[in-house]
Order: sequence, then C-alpha cells, then structure tokens
Amino acid sequence: MKKKPNLSLTDFAFAKRSQMSAETTNACSHESTKVGRYLDVMLLLCLFLLSVLSNVTNGAVSCYSDNGEPVDWFFLYKLPNSEKEFPSEGLRYMYLDSTNRSWSVGMKLINESGGAVQKTLEQLYKLGKSGDVAYVLYNDQSPKSMVNKAVGNEYGHTKGVVLLDQSQGFWLVHSTPHFPPVISEGYSYPHSGIHNGQSFLCVTYPYKEFDSIGEQLLLNHPECYESSVPETFETDLPTLFKLVSGGTIDTPPWNRQTDLTSLGGTTFSSFAKGGQFEDDLYAAWVAPTLGSNLLVQFWPNSVGVLPSNCSLPQHVYNINEISFESHHGNTQAGSHSGFSTHVDHSKWCVSDQNANTWICVGDINRNHGEEHRGGGTVCLNDQEVWKSYRQLVVKYEDCADDSKL
Repeated sequence: MKKKPNLSLTDFAFAKRSQMSAETTNACSHESTKVGRYLDVMLLLCLFLLSVLSNVTNGAVSCYSDNGEPVDWFFLYKLPNSEKEFPSEGLRYMYLDSTNRSWSVGMKLINESGGAVQKTLEQLYKLGKSGDVAYVLYNDQSPKSMVNKAVGNEYGHTKGVVLLDQSQGFWLVHSTPHFPPVISEGYSYPHSGIHNGQSFLCVTYPYKEFDSIGEQLLLNHPECYESSVPETFETDLPTLFKLVSGGTIDTPPWNRQTDLTSLGGTTFSSFAKGGQFEDDLYAAWVAPTLGSNLLVQFWPNSVGVLPSNCSLPQHVYNINEISFESHHGNTQAGSHSGFSTHVDHSKWCVSDQNANTWICVGDINRNHGEEHRGGGTVCLNDQEVWKSYRQLVVKYEDCADDSKL
C-alpha cells in the first residue's frame, strides 16, 4: 500500500487554495454564462422596443394630438367667428382624443404650427413628394389656387385627406371648403373657413384598412384634387389606386357600411353612399342601422333643406343651437360659447339618448340636392365621447316644427 506523501502545513494551505480557486472559477464561469444569456435577451428586447419607438416617432404616419404626440384618434371642433372685429375668434377650436375624451380648449389657433390639424398634415407636406407614401386630397370645394378645379354635382359632397406609408396612416374627415392646400403650397388655413364652425375627425389606421377606405371613397366619388398612389402600393390597395386613376363604381349596391379598426384597436363604423342612393343619408340609412334616434348638425343655409323626420321608427332631428358653455360651465371656449347652426358648417350627428351612445362625423348635409350626391359619415360608439357631443345640443327641431330643449 502506497503511503500518501507527507504535506507540510504550507503545502496543505496552498493545495486548498488551488482547489477553492478552481471551484470558484467554475462557478463564476457558470454564472457568467447565465448573466451573458440574460444580457443578450435584454439587448434584443431593447432593440425591439427602440425599433417600435423609432417607427412611431420617425416616419410612421399617424394622427397627432394637440400636444404634438402620435395619437390613435381625435375629434376637433373649429368654432365660428361671431364677432368679425376679432378674426382670431374664428380660429379657435375645441379638442378631444383617445387619451382624453372630454372637450378641452385647443392649445393653438388652427392656422398656427403645433396644433393637432397642422401637426397631422405636416407629414403630408414633408413626405408627399418622397415616393414613400400614398396620399389623396379630396374636396368638393378645392383650394382657390386651383382655378381650373370647379366641381360639378356629379361628384360627392365630400372632404378629407388620406395619407399612409406601408405600415399605417390616417384618414382625416372634415367639413372645411378649400382645405388643405396642395403640397407645393405648404400648410395654411383658408380665410373662407374662419367665419363658420367646422368639424374634423382623424383616425390612425393600420395599413390593411386602407383598401376598405378606398372602397368607401370610390362610392362617394370625390373630387381628388391632388393624389399619389405609387406602384408599390397598388397590389395591396387596388381600390385606392383605382380611385386616384379616376375609377368609379358603376353597379349597385350604392351604399356600403363597414367597420374599420384603428391602430389602437378602436372600432369605427364607416357609412358611404353614392349619388345613385338617392335618399337622405341619416334618416334612410344611418339611424335605422344604428338603431337610434339622431340629432344632426349640418349646414342649414343651403337650398331644399330637409325637415326633421319622424316617419320611421328611428327619428332624425335637425339641431338648431349649440353651446360649449353647458360642458364647461363657463365661456373658456371664447366669447361665443353658444351659437346658431346658421354659423356652423360642421357635419356630425349624435344619438339622442344614452341607450345608444353613437357619435358620427362626416361631410354631407340634409337637403334634397345632396340626396343625389355621394357622401358619408364615420361613427364611434363611446359613452364618454357621446356625452361630450350630446351636451353641446341646446335646441333641436321637433317634427311638429317647434324647437325642443
């Protein structure tokens, strides 16, 4: 039997230190591997989040809030100017969006840089000629600089802007004549849009929704006064390409309702009719489809205005007077917190009772002539937004020709 060598105390201590060092090295190596894997995962996660943030802040087309940040959707109400000696009064607006569903006073004037409408459309003027986006500017009253763009009644009574890249974009529905300017002119707000109230609804949609939006616009048959849909978009969005190429829908049905889901997951219901529909958008279709009586705000100074209609199960009432004072309890909306619809060119409707909490913003009036023109409205079922709009209605026309509170 071989004897173990005798170790001095010094040799024994050295041997133990060597053993402990080896064990520590192995343990550290194991922990280092675990930490390395963790750091790799965290690095990949950070890179992913940075790519998402970069997509939101550096190029992805979106509606913008009054704070200058991307937002899923917003409603904006440009107030009328009831005092001509103070023209800035006609540039003020009220605002709400997906992050705050109650009215607040606009942070800017609508003709200034930095507000929701300007910031949203700024993308059009920066990116429009890049070839990386598709856009459609349409209006039955095109900008006055386009002297050869007189629009006949064969076109829809429609106003709006579509802008998108190949990931997402926005659809802005509004009521302002001669707006917005063509890309070469940059952003401005027309003097003709100052005196009367105007409405705006902007929704950010994922890329896949824009073919359906194109189909809605084909039914409307709008006057597209400036547009571009590059070939890279054509395969995915044939209806939008057909629209800007002058295409139309020539066979029934002459109306179409479709649900559109915003980038943030909110469902909007779009109603579009062609001129061949030959009936009132609201009484004949929107109210029955939503199953709700509607209070409708539209331009009442046109020829052949339709009266309130109680002939069907769902009634449609014309609004006579609007006030933001009831919402705020003060006059922070300006010197004209209450106003007649005769100085309000906006186009919207709201359910009369909270059993159905619909609010719709569109571009068509209630008159005989526009029964024979294309147009539409985009609706949202939301308790808070409905309340914000419903509280604006001070008086409306009952079917017995008297005004109700």
